[in-house]
Amino acid sequence: MPIVTIQQFPRDLAQKRELARRITEAFEEVYGARPESVQVFFQEVDGEHWARGGVMGCDTPGD
Repeated sequence: MPIVTIQQFPRDLAQKRELARRITEAFEEVYGARPESVQVFFQEVDGEHWARGGVMGCDTPGD
């Protein structure tokens, strides 16, 4: 059973639906996995909860 975990900035539900659909299709095509066996987890992290290069994400324009 494939399990995919995606850590990302918050996205809208439509984008997550589309990404989950495409990831599932990829596992079907490449691995021959049954769609119902593919699990996709979205972990959304707001900019106030991460930093890159010592700068908080909420202080980084465009991220």
